[in-house]
Amino acid sequence: QVQLVESGGGLVQTGDSLRLSCAASERTFNTYTVAWFRQAPGKEREFVSALKYSNGASYYTDSVKGRFTISRDNAKSTVYLQMNSLKPEDTAVYYCAADRGIISTTLRIASQYDYWGQGTQVTVSS
Repeated sequence: QVQLVESGGGLVQTGDSLRLSCAASERTFNTYTVAWFRQAPGKEREFVSALKYSNGASYYTDSVKGRFTISRDNAKSTVYLQMNSLKPEDTAVYYCAADRGIISTTLRIASQYDYWGQGTQVTVSS
């Protein structure tokens, strides 16, 4: 059972930056594909970004391309989401997710991930 703990959320202004962290309890975390999802009030959980363990490829939803960067530090079993040029529409609870059995065609689907963190709130004021 992998436990994921997010941190780094907060209240910022438009244009500011935040770096979210997701620490895993699993020492072999480097063998998991990891992803970030977010959920705004009244909306469904949506894909933000993912990083495949097999080839290191990264994926982003269109609305964050060029502003967000996903990365991982395998030695620390931690994945990061660097968020720059934040906008009010980025306001949401951000969740990290992980799984070993993710393929490229399904990594944007939340139900494909078995392990989730508790979420961290990001609020961007205008």
